[in-house]
Order: sequence, then C-alpha cells, then structure tokens
Amino acid sequence: MEGETTEEFAITLEQVVEDRLGQHSGWLKRDAFVQVVADYLIEDGTLEDLLPCYHTAPFGKSRMEVAGYYISDDGLVLDLAVAEYGHSGQTLPRDQVLKRLRWAANFATACHDGYHLQMEESSPEFDMVQTIYAQWSEFSKVRIFFLTDARTTVVDLSEQIVGELPVAQHVWDITRLHKLDLSGRREEPINIDFGRLGGPLSCLAAPATGQEHRCFLTVIPGQFLADMYDQYGAKLLQRNVRAFLQARGKVNKGLNETIRVRPERFLAYNNGISITATGVSLDDRDGTALLRLEDVQIVNGGQTTASLHHAAKRDRADLTHIQVPAKITVVKPELLDELVPKISLYANSQNPINEADFQSNSPFHVELERLSRRLRAPATDGAQHDSHWYYERVRGQYQVDRARRSKAQQKAFDRDNPRAQKFTKTDAAKFEMTFEQAPHIVSLGAQKCFQRWTLDIIAERAAPAPDEQYFRDLVAKAIFYNQARKEIQRLNPGAGYLANVTAYTIARLTQEIDVEGTLRSIWRNQRLAPEMVRATAALSELVRGVLLSPPGSGNVTEWCKKEECWKRVQDILWAGA
Repeated sequence: MEGETTEEFAITLEQVVEDRLGQHSGWLKRDAFVQVVADYLIEDGTLEDLLPCYHTAPFGKSRMEVAGYYISDDGLVLDLAVAEYGHSGQTLPRDQVLKRLRWAANFATACHDGYHLQMEESSPEFDMVQTIYAQWSEFSKVRIFFLTDARTTVVDLSEQIVGELPVAQHVWDITRLHKLDLSGRREEPINIDFGRLGGPLSCLAAPATGQEHRCFLTVIPGQFLADMYDQYGAKLLQRNVRAFLQARGKVNKGLNETIRVRPERFLAYNNGISITATGVSLDDRDGTALLRLEDVQIVNGGQTTASLHHAAKRDRADLTHIQVPAKITVVKPELLDELVPKISLYANSQNPINEADFQSNSPFHVELERLSRRLRAPATDGAQHDSHWYYERVRGQYQVDRARRSKAQQKAFDRDNPRAQKFTKTDAAKFEMTFEQAPHIVSLGAQKCFQRWTLDIIAERAAPAPDEQYFRDLVAKAIFYNQARKEIQRLNPGAGYLANVTAYTIARLTQEIDVEGTLRSIWRNQRLAPEMVRATAALSELVRGVLLSPPGSGNVTEWCKKEECWKRVQDILWAGA
C-alpha cells in the first residue's frame, strides 16, 4: 500500500493471514502465512506455485522441517519452504534463520535417502516425501525459501550441496516482502549485462517513430538464452501468457527436433522471440551494440526459451550453433503496464489466444470485478442489510480498498463487503473447474488450475464478458464449494486430501442434480439446501474411498491429478441426490 511503513505492512499482513486462516478450517496460522506469502511470490514470478504441507521430525541429533513444497513444471527444480511466523516485524537472530534453513536442507536429504519408507502411508506428508524421492534424479537444483514476518540481518547465504544437487537459499523477511508489496510488480527487475555474459550483441536500431518506445533487432546465442531461463525461470516470462506451458505441442516437438538434429537451421526455422525492457545501454563505436537491458521480460517466445533450456538441461543438447532472432522493445517505465500487455497480445496473435488470457487485466476479469462491486447478494437469517461478494482481481486489492477509508467508512465497508465473501482469481478458477467436472484439474493446484481455466475455458470457448447471471452463478458455486468443504471436514476432522475430496464430490454431484436450478436456489438463500448437504456428506465417503485407493498402492496426490481417477469416481454407483 502506498505510503505504508513496514510496521503497518506487518499489521496488514497479519490481517490477511487471519482472513486466509478463516477460509481453511484445520490450518494453523503458519500454514495460512505460508500460503499468503506464496501468493506474493507466485504473482512476482519467483515461484511457480507452492503447496503448503507441514512436516517435522528428528534427524539424527538435529531436526528436519518443511512447511511447503513444489516441483517445477519442467521437473527440474525442487522448491522447499520453511516458515517462522508470529514476530510482527521484530528482529530474528541470524542463528534462528540458519537453523530453519538447515532443517529444510535436512528434510531434502531425508527425502533423497528414502525417508518415506519410514512414514505412514496415505497422508499428504507421505505423498510429498515419496514424490520428491521418486523425482530426485530429474532435479537439477533445489531452492529453499525461508519465509518470515520478522526482520532479519541475513544477506548472503552460501550455496550448499544435498544429494549431489546445488541448493540455493533465499530469505524473504518482512522488509523484503514489504518492498515487493510496494513495487506492485516485482521487487527486483531483471537486468541483463551482455558485456559480462559473452560480450555486446550487435543489433539494428529501427528508425525512431515517437517518444514512447524504441525497437532493436538482434540475434541471441541459444546457450545464453537457456542460461537466462535457468537463472530467472518463470520470472523471465512473467508477462507471457504461455509462460507455464510445457513442451508438449507440435510446435515444441518441432523445436526440440531442430535443436537435436539440425541446430544450424534453428535461425532459419524459428520466428524468434519478443523482449521488452525499460532501459537500454548501447555501444555506438563500432556500429550499434547492446551492452545492457533493464527490467527485461520475454513476452513472446516462452516456448522457444523453455525448449532451449530443457534441451540443454534434460537432453544435454549442444546449443553452440543455435541462434535465436529477437525483437527488443524498450518502453518508458510509466507506460510499461499499458504497452507491454498489448505487445504480448499482438506478438502471440498467430496462435489461438485472445485477450482473456492476459489474466488480471483482461476484460473478462475487469468485468467480473465491476459486477462484484455492483450486485448485492440477498440478506439472510433475518439480516436487514444485503452485501457484496467481493472479487479481488489483483492481489491485496481488498485490503487497499478498505484501508483508504476512514474508520467510520471502514465499518460500512466491512458490512457491505464481509471478508468471508471475498474471493480471488484462483478461487474462481477452482469453483468453475469443479463445476466443469474437471476435479483432476483442480487437484493440479491453484496456479495450474487457473491457467487451464484461462486457456481451456475462457479462451478456447471464446467466452463473452461475464453478465449478471454468470456472476450470481459463480457466487452460488462458491457457496456450494465452501459449505460442502466444511461438511466434509466435519465428517473427517483432521483427515488429509480435503480439497481433493471436496472437488471430486461436487463434480460427481453435478451429474445427478439440476445444476441450474440448484445454483439459482443457492443464490436466493445464500446457502446450500439441507438435503444437498446430506447428499454431499454421503457421497463424499464413497469418493474418499476411490481417492485413497490409487492403482498399485500409488501416490494419492498424484492419483488425484489424473483423468483416470475422475473416471473411477464417475463409475461410483450412487443414487442419493
């Protein structure tokens, strides 16, 4: 929030954690804190995703501990998170930071050594450890993130080795998180110094046509581009809608074939990449050469970049003879958010993508936000005041909207916009994909689910801007999901896989009920009918049985992500609705 001190930000963060805690009964504050900070880092591009999953146990004379994990979409990077919460901006001693980082490294070592064989099966913690063990041979590095609401004095941390893999350690304390929050985009822009990385790049400068931007054409060595991706990962592709898509389509297969078999033809075959930057340094002594770019983003060419990186890391491909054509557009910082989305959109226009793919700034989400501020849900339980379901299009928007008001106005805001009725883009994706009967997609995690909703549903079906009925139905789906989740948890307190069982149960229920009529009823009453609650409870026990019985006694978490699991749930013989 603009003008907010670090101390004020710590208070705001604590409130956000409390809000998240209220949405996930059964979580501890630590779990909610990990998810809140993960949301910051995911939006920043530092993380692809993070799955909160706490585990601690003795490790020799020390301990092991982890608060969350994620394996990168390409399978090459293991991210682990460890957290220290409850300090509200107080300084945390250096040895406390190092101890937590050491415990996380111990956890990685235990996973590498087959620790899952000592654990109780059919728990999220077991699945986490087993998954890491099974995929360890594919990893090229491990990253450990220490997350805390305290201040720290730790600056430089040396790289470690675990299971023959390099381990990079990152500390995100309250000061660094506050800087990220103030930036509104990224804390540390990506600056590329070509002089230090192989020498200046010869380029051709386009004639200037105005003051808004400048354009340059160049050719980038393939190895250099792969190294850039290895260093910055998804953050380099933050404004590219295809940033997280994997090399599985025909185009990527063709790229990989060219890289392996005819690398000298790569320049001839490839259309190149589009890069944006906010600053440029040139050497004009011997023609024009690029020395440095500031605030770099690849807005088109994510597939090319990722394919080169994967080929170098996974296939040990030689990129020496590969050259990649590049167009570089340097825009003024104040025009970044206006011009770059359009550059990305039009650069990707040769593929079946429309503006709805561009996430929070797309017309789809802007209209959803507008509807959420205008439409009011019916008052219930004798209340005399109706209210809004607040759609948070941009991270932290609810808190900023509330904080800019006076104390008296905040009370009115809270009455009109209850925290329990706030939902985000990833929440909306979860609700929609559940009712699209794709619980296996929901089980992929918040970010992947959102990407699939964006690309497969909004874009693929050329969805029009949402109208009032769409918004009412979306809210009804949220009520259905949240109430069903609470009922399922009541039946199995402390049991794992709550989100998976909830999504699968609702998806299966939609095959047995009048969905349209049910949603209309939920909107009118702002609650799930008692008979639907009973049906949810009964069916959830059958669904749980399928989810906890993966073929070959496999990994439950991975089983829930497979379409075959959804087919098994659809085969359940049930007539309770």
